[in-house]
Amino acid sequence: MTSTDRRTALRTGAGLLAAGVLTAGCAPNGAVAHSTPVAHTTADPPAQTPAPPPRAYPGQPAQLTHGPRTRPRVALTFHGQGDPAIARALLAAAEKHGARVTVLAVGSWLDQHPELARRILDGGHDLGNHTQRHLAINTMAEADARTEITACAGRLKKLTGSIGTWFRPSRAPLASPLVVDLARAAGYPHVLSYDVDSLDYTAPGADAVVRNVLGKVQRGSVVSLHFGYQDTVAALPVVLQELAHRGLSAVTTTELFT
Repeated sequence: MTSTDRRTALRTGAGLLAAGVLTAGCAPNGAVAHSTPVAHTTADPPAQTPAPPPRAYPGQPAQLTHGPRTRPRVALTFHGQGDPAIARALLAAAEKHGARVTVLAVGSWLDQHPELARRILDGGHDLGNHTQRHLAINTMAEADARTEITACAGRLKKLTGSIGTWFRPSRAPLASPLVVDLARAAGYPHVLSYDVDSLDYTAPGADAVVRNVLGKVQRGSVVSLHFGYQDTVAALPVVLQELAHRGLSAVTTTELFT
């Protein structure tokens, strides 16, 4: 991709989000995320076909950081919270390029925007659990950590008929042994981590997000991205175009490991 093409794609990505209000996504270092207040939504979407449940992948470790390196596939995963307009813009951009992604949703975010659970699934994407309140789960007492996992699982089940396809710990790239055990007890055979961090939550600019992803991505990579940042909206079309140029397909994490 030429520099002119990249600039054009970045402008196109930025244009996907007409509203300029930004909210923060997930920061593994524990930084506090801020968001524009949103009225609480009490009505849940009507029940439809249940979402797929978690799957076990024999021979794979309890914590998955990447998929097979032998196939030209990557998984783009999004920490799900923040302005719903940004979430919809990112989903639309992925679908425009024929990509499917994985969203690890925060339960309190789904409480505010329950319709997004069905929007994600109807787009052919994976939907999983990123804890209920997005706190530093590895530092919590056992009972509190269990509640963070099961409360979000309950919200997902109510909205979709399933506890979600994956669990990812909040405020940390890897789960502690205790959190791994708690997630397994809640019904998640694996914890989903990643091997490529876009660092988009630091708001480094769209060009930097593109470089962070494309500089490290390879076959089987699981990429960490976030809803809530305009940089990500602008960067995603560029990332998807370059992945396609390299012969890499962006698929759900379930597809990556299947």
